[in-house]
Amino acid sequence: MKFKDKIILVTGSSRGIGRATAIAFAQEGANVVVNYVKNKPAGDKVVAEIKKLGADAIAIQADVANENEVQRMINETVKHFGGIDVLVNNAGIVFDVPIFEKTVEQWERTLKVNLIGAFLCTKYAVPHMKNRKGASILNISSTNGIDSLSPESADYDTSKAGVMSLTKNLSQSLAPNIRVNSIAPGWIDTEINKDLPKDFIKSETDKIALRRWGQPEEVAKAVLFLCSEDASFITGSTLVIDGGYE
Repeated sequence: MKFKDKIILVTGSSRGIGRATAIAFAQEGANVVVNYVKNKPAGDKVVAEIKKLGADAIAIQADVANENEVQRMINETVKHFGGIDVLVNNAGIVFDVPIFEKTVEQWERTLKVNLIGAFLCTKYAVPHMKNRKGASILNISSTNGIDSLSPESADYDTSKAGVMSLTKNLSQSLAPNIRVNSIAPGWIDTEINKDLPKDFIKSETDKIALRRWGQPEEVAKAVLFLCSEDASFITGSTLVIDGGYE
């Protein structure tokens, strides 16, 4: 087990990629903090699944865009587990609204959750990580931050490009004690995409070399690799997981 007794904090882990990642870490022997912002039953359900695997887990409510709530989440994590070995900044939101109909409030919320939230969680987690062997931070970005897919997601695209830039800067600032990398998923079959029109899903699938959307568990495997000692000489990198999208 590559993460036996390690302490993992995964933000936004009550569903989707975050949920799959939390469970994947537990399968490798880790103890996990499941973070959620609103859906307590979903968070508790993930905790129950992890405990069935023989690992320890707790669910902590916190909005990563709120500095005080982030501080509380980190403090509760350290109080329960004694430290943090891996931080996965996964929490994210998107508003699919035509670009000039988007409000300033929607822009601000997207940037606060997707980008500033990753910064805040890192800022307050690092003091509890820097003396732990093999400490690692993984930021979930998106291929939208590399090649914009639609003006409807301009704020989302901007936030995810920022996550990759933040990753680079953090990797330099925290070296050599903490490695920092990011993953840029393409189309993944998660709840955040469940309401997309069927014709749009088909047209996008036709652009993917593997002719299907990815599964959260496939992204989770890549997260575990980059956070493990198998990736001990990788920092400041972004791994694209998009099935060969063109």
